[in-house]
Amino acid sequence: MSDQKLKTYLSRAKTIAVLGAHKDPSRPAHYVPRYLFERGYRVLPVNPRFAGEELFGERVVGSLLDLQEPVDILDVFRPPSALMGHLEEVLALKPGLVWLQSGIRNPEFEKALEGAG
Repeated sequence: MSDQKLKTYLSRAKTIAVLGAHKDPSRPAHYVPRYLFERGYRVLPVNPRFAGEELFGERVVGSLLDLQEPVDILDVFRPPSALMGHLEEVLALKPGLVWLQSGIRNPEFEKALEGAG
């Protein structure tokens, strides 16, 4: 996706699910979604460790399958080795865009997402 297409998509997006959201303010999985929340995005935190608690004004859910609405963007904060374990739930969610945070790479996962459209 070109930078311009990405900027356009981000300007239209409203809801971002964050897989691996964290409560610790010193962790990227907290301060990145907090930044998005502060910029007006609705942030839906997903992390089984914190399920039922509240982050960014929303109840944390334990799985992407627990989300009750479509999302524009899925922002992923999971180790590369864990990504394939989330593939089926990511495909079921059908986010408009999957964003792997800096340093998170898994060619098999990326290829599976590209193949699914």
